[in-house]
Amino acid sequence: MIEKKNIILIPYPAQGHVTPMLKLAAVIAALGRLRPVLLTPEFIHRRISPQIRPADGVLCLPLTDGLGDGAAPDFFAVERAMEESMPPALDRVLREMAGAVACVVADLLASWAVEVARRCGVKAVGFWPAMHATYRLVSAIPDLVRTGVISENGCPRNPSDPISLSSHEPTLTTSDLPWLIGSSKARISRFKFWNRTIERSKTLQFLLINTFSDESEPATQKSIKFDIQDVPRILEIGPLIMQAATTHATTFWEEDTRCLDWLDEQHVGSVMYISFGSWVSPIGETKVKSLALTLEAMKRPFIWVLGPTWRWGLPEGYAERVVSYGRIVEWAPQIEVLRHPAVGCYLTHCGWNSTMEAIQCKKPLLCYPIGGDQLLNCVYITNKWKIGLKIERFGIEEVENGIRKVEDEKFKGRIEKLNDKLFGKEGSSKAMANLSTFIKEHII
Repeated sequence: MIEKKNIILIPYPAQGHVTPMLKLAAVIAALGRLRPVLLTPEFIHRRISPQIRPADGVLCLPLTDGLGDGAAPDFFAVERAMEESMPPALDRVLREMAGAVACVVADLLASWAVEVARRCGVKAVGFWPAMHATYRLVSAIPDLVRTGVISENGCPRNPSDPISLSSHEPTLTTSDLPWLIGSSKARISRFKFWNRTIERSKTLQFLLINTFSDESEPATQKSIKFDIQDVPRILEIGPLIMQAATTHATTFWEEDTRCLDWLDEQHVGSVMYISFGSWVSPIGETKVKSLALTLEAMKRPFIWVLGPTWRWGLPEGYAERVVSYGRIVEWAPQIEVLRHPAVGCYLTHCGWNSTMEAIQCKKPLLCYPIGGDQLLNCVYITNKWKIGLKIERFGIEEVENGIRKVEDEKFKGRIEKLNDKLFGKEGSSKAMANLSTFIKEHII
């Protein structure tokens, strides 16, 4: 019997990137042609490796990260680890597996791995866990600089400048650019990170994208347009959560499943689920307080995912005061919560995984994007698919009006149609066929 070759998978070290890469690994394992090997830095490996079952068919190995055993590192510490400590560790793995590696699949935000694979003579394939439109936006960086839309440091010349990447995508503004997070210094550093990512991706022949085709009417607003050629070659294989049945949830934090029992006691459609994700500090102390007071005034049942370090904004004794109708949890089993009939809508940061899970569970969205690709995702949710509504602040009138609007039958009808398109038989079969054909024709 011929032993299977390994396919090395390297996600960017964040929950929203590890989750889809693990799903990709599980799908590849189910195809039976290759053995997926997931490599993550030590601080993530310690958290997720005990959750990976032998039946999943995925081997998990750690990469030296030089980060120690302290608190979860920030974006810049992770970036240093990816550029300094992790490349020699991957180099050792690839050389030890010499001849037994079919290819390396690298998250584009872990573009350092593309360089290592090239040096070791191993084929590299890119993976983009978000929308194709986000990739097209960051790929447009040279054109944005050339046409004066942004400076050479990535700063918008005019925040209201419209951008249209193609005729079938909604019009954006420069305020939607994914590197505009934090201080001016932080924004410039993030812009350099994106620049380096796109430059390295030019060496890739293929890019697997966790997205789907979704054509619409051409944009009519006068805007700056870019005719971006897809290099590398794009292969749509998503959304990969269509294959959720092939693997269980793997998280960096312990899920509080008690909230599911509490949901069982609530009326159908009465609960608002609130989560701002895991990537950046969600909304800040002042806004935490504002949202908390609004929820208390509304007295509408809610589940709010809020980690211990983000609870400083809660008024004193808040959790005890709202206990009759609200639950605050450190981390929730999100897909189970969204599937529950008691949940009526989802107040979200618009992360890509969360967006797809909301569509899968047919829950309309109240949108409060914070940064990164969330801004562009929000444009699609609100302007193109029309399955959600953006709110600017957490005052009681705006939140109540938002809930009332998204729970209208028009929103529910649109999300039903989008769900059928993405998660029906046709969409799922196409994603699997694309991936299977790709592995058979270009990897094995």
